[in-house]
Amino acid sequence: MILEVALLDVKQGQQAAFENAFAEAQQIISGMSGYISHQLQKCIEKDHRYVLLVNWETLDDHQVGFRQSSEYQQWRDLLHHFYLNFPEVEHFTALYPNDAA
Repeated sequence: MILEVALLDVKQGQQAAFENAFAEAQQIISGMSGYISHQLQKCIEKDHRYVLLVNWETLDDHQVGFRQSSEYQQWRDLLHHFYLNFPEVEHFTALYPNDAA
């Protein structure tokens, strides 16, 4: 499993509109091949900053399957105009997963 981490800085005053648009956009990503789960979290200290965490089966599911799809164009149209800068996106793999319940 791969964890995609995207740091999203939204233009001031656009937070509510972004959150509403994300509610629609999350339906796009959740239908993609290789998608496992996601979370959108809002920063407490900086109310315009969000972090998007998406679990994918493989890196290619995100980089190729999603990013090169027509669905990604819909995602961009819904969300990218809210960002101050293009989001920084990195991918992680667990070294010590905590599977204990």
